[in-house]
Amino acid sequence: MMHTIGKHTGKLFTLLMVVALVTLAYVLYQAPAEGLENKFIYLMKAYGYIILFVWSMLEGESGLIMAGLLSHTGDMNLFIAIFVAGLGGFAGDQVYFYIGRFNKKYVHMKLKGQRRKLALAHLLLKKYGWPIIFAQRYMYGLRTIIPISIGLTRYDAKTFAFINLMSAWCWGAFTILPAWYFGDEILIVIHWAKAHWYFALPLAGLIGGSIYYYFHKMTDKTFKEKHAR
Repeated sequence: MMHTIGKHTGKLFTLLMVVALVTLAYVLYQAPAEGLENKFIYLMKAYGYIILFVWSMLEGESGLIMAGLLSHTGDMNLFIAIFVAGLGGFAGDQVYFYIGRFNKKYVHMKLKGQRRKLALAHLLLKKYGWPIIFAQRYMYGLRTIIPISIGLTRYDAKTFAFINLMSAWCWGAFTILPAWYFGDEILIVIHWAKAHWYFALPLAGLIGGSIYYYFHKMTDKTFKEKHAR
């Protein structure tokens, strides 16, 4: 039974996400508020924990920062937000793990362009062991690859699940707590960015591009160093 479900993990995950996103889009459209921004705020206040869970499965820190701000304004409970975000992050990585565990041929076929990252993930797991599972959420460019690559190995599924859960809750706390604590300062920056979008957008693109470039170069450097030995 588990093996049969596991073989279709990717399809089931995709279907679930499509249904969730379509449902949220419909609720957003029906929201009793004027303007897209006000509709989105209403949606976050009314269904914040559901959105946070789905967002944490799919994406990274932006949803958690939003949860931290809503906790700061009193529209969400801080501890529940951390708990839900952790569960979402845990669920997402479990899906990726089982995609690798039960769909090895499919993964190797679909991720031909990611072979270097898969190989690097195997090398990191072999050298560092379980801490790499804990740290993978902070390794941009490898966040999805590492759970999949671990699923491709014989690593114990229960051990992975336990470490993954602890890591996800720490990730939720480390991201949401600063946004909650510095909520006023972050809101000031957001208001400035809205008023000066012509400066904010290029700046955000530059920062995002720099982060991506840095981690891409670090990945290549680490891979080359491992293979040179």
